[in-house]
Amino acid sequence: MDRFVSTYAMRLDSKGRMSVPAAFRALIARDGLEHLYCHPALDLPALEAGGARLMAGIDSLVERFPPYSEAREELAGALYGAIETLKLDPEGRVVLSETLKAHAHVKDEAMLVGLGDRFRIWEPERFRSHLAEATAKVRTLKRQLGSRNAGETRGEEA
Repeated sequence: MDRFVSTYAMRLDSKGRMSVPAAFRALIARDGLEHLYCHPALDLPALEAGGARLMAGIDSLVERFPPYSEAREELAGALYGAIETLKLDPEGRVVLSETLKAHAHVKDEAMLVGLGDRFRIWEPERFRSHLAEATAKVRTLKRQLGSRNAGETRGEEA
């Protein structure tokens, strides 16, 4: 596997440690890392986490703006400045800081959701609500794409 995929329900133990699924740890280890990067999502009550590909995505996003531009400085500060390096212990667990847990409203359970190049950490109820909304939007998009393709098949313009 070369992508973060699937959804895992995880519990935080009494010391605040959370296991990272073996499949996710394997991707982090492939990058030569013994930690993962984690930051509050900019527009969601969730956390973004991952390894080298997460950082490469942030680098690419920041580099779209001219050096020393206000937008680049703000984006770099909001992303790089908020990243926490979470050390994986020998059992594959990490400790989420109070700042990270507060942003995502995580208490004793979390959902780890693969997004390909990274994964998100959600409070379970917030994730279920987000997933329901996302699923409804995808269904609408599918219907729209289907009706456009049907029109093209009949020689009509969409």
